[in-house]
Amino acid sequence: MPHFLIDCSETLFSLQPESAIIEQVHAVAKSTELFHENDIKVRVNAYKKYSTGNKIEDFIHVFSHIMEGRSDEQKSNLSRKIVEGLAALFPAVPNVGANVVELEKANYFNRNML
Repeated sequence: MPHFLIDCSETLFSLQPESAIIEQVHAVAKSTELFHENDIKVRVNAYKKYSTGNKIEDFIHVFSHIMEGRSDEQKSNLSRKIVEGLAALFPAVPNVGANVVELEKANYFNRNML
């Protein structure tokens, strides 16, 4: 925990390698000091077919799944920093966004909890 799931247009990889996107999001997550570095998980889902506002424009969106308990300010700051970092990495990409999804401690379970 946390999990950063990145949806993007596949054509972004002609501008930057997939590893650069992963490294950027990981670095931002670490810089917030909200998470232990070894707990940060980042994955990319690239799409060949998509629509962005009835157009075909490049996009990148990060869904940040974090454990509940952070303030609205911390969550907003996390999303803002992710968007700032990716917008700098992809200055020509018009659609860059991020949001935070809180996971409830009461119903979260993983293998280490067995």
